[in-house]
Amino acid sequence: MTGNLKLLINFIWKFMGTVRFGNDHVAAILGFGDLQLGNILITRVYFIEGLGHNLFSVGQFCDSDLEVAFRRNACFVKNLEGVDLLKGVRLPKFKYLKEHLCPSCEQGKSKRASHPPKPVPNSRQRLHLLHMDLCRPMRIASINGKRYVLVIVDDYSRYIW
Repeated sequence: MTGNLKLLINFIWKFMGTVRFGNDHVAAILGFGDLQLGNILITRVYFIEGLGHNLFSVGQFCDSDLEVAFRRNACFVKNLEGVDLLKGVRLPKFKYLKEHLCPSCEQGKSKRASHPPKPVPNSRQRLHLLHMDLCRPMRIASINGKRYVLVIVDDYSRYIW
């Protein structure tokens, strides 16, 4: 998938449906074409207007008798003879220095409990004091099709339902 129409040759304008990304955004597939990278031709590359990054399907590459390998900071696409056809590099993990953190990040990374533990518990027996929370409708339903979550915590045993 690409958002850059200039990369595609033999492009065909055709609505192919929609695609949903991991952040729940939905985008329309407006057509498809071929992508030429050097001597490599990748067929049936979808065009999605406004897509900021080029994405590829590992399964589609494997179906084309290509091998896809991921290493620390790189992705390699090889043919069956082991010749590198494509290589993609990503950014390494960032290291943050404590003196460069904003106040909210410092608080989020703190390890000390915000509330000190109580020496005497509020309840003396199980099921005497229960804390309940009903979470609002979730955007994505559970496997059973439910959109609400009810959490019950026993104050004495800290057992959660």
